[in-house]
Amino acid sequence: MQPAACALAAILASAVPWTSQAEPRTAATGRIEGRVVITVPVSTAPPSGAYGARRVEAAPLRKESELSNVIVFIQDAPKTSPLPPGRARILQESETFVPRVVAITRGSTVDFPNGDPFFHDVFSLSRSGTFDLGSYPRGQTKSHQFKKAGLVKVYCHIHSHMSASIMVFDHTFFTIPKADGSFTIDEVPAGTYEVSAWHERIGDTSQAVKVDAGRAAEIQFALPISIK
Repeated sequence: MQPAACALAAILASAVPWTSQAEPRTAATGRIEGRVVITVPVSTAPPSGAYGARRVEAAPLRKESELSNVIVFIQDAPKTSPLPPGRARILQESETFVPRVVAITRGSTVDFPNGDPFFHDVFSLSRSGTFDLGSYPRGQTKSHQFKKAGLVKVYCHIHSHMSASIMVFDHTFFTIPKADGSFTIDEVPAGTYEVSAWHERIGDTSQAVKVDAGRAAEIQFALPISIK
């Protein structure tokens, strides 16, 4: 094993353990399961290459962990038909969108309740979902249905520092990791796929994984995200 691979293995081994779930429900499909670990630089690059590359360590999990802002999904996944629509909620509270990252299927609706004692104006100029809900006060909720797959960045006209990301999929092979970083994507047709762990600040980190029918394929991600 190369030194870099050994270092990554050590990081993952020292992080929060995760437990395998039950076996896939059908023999015709498999499952992808694994873990996302947030890593941060603990030293800057030295002036001379003689000292080697900088090292990284697993970042401590906080109450509002960056793991909740990660979406794990299959790239170019088989499209799901019929595609089940859902409903999600992004609250406007303390001049912040909560949660800041949401993953939904195409055709789903997102509610935007205003929990602040002043007006908000939710909008997006993204190709995948341009809309403007207008200004509305505390206690009111406005909604938008997302009819096109892609990334939708959401903002507030009144408070320019507010932002959220909504990822809309044409399939159901996606998930947001649990608090310990573990995740599972069920009922995946057998085959080889590119699986991505996406974060709003660093984009996609992808790996290839082979899924066998009736079995679970394991994959792990270490994302270098600065903890603010």
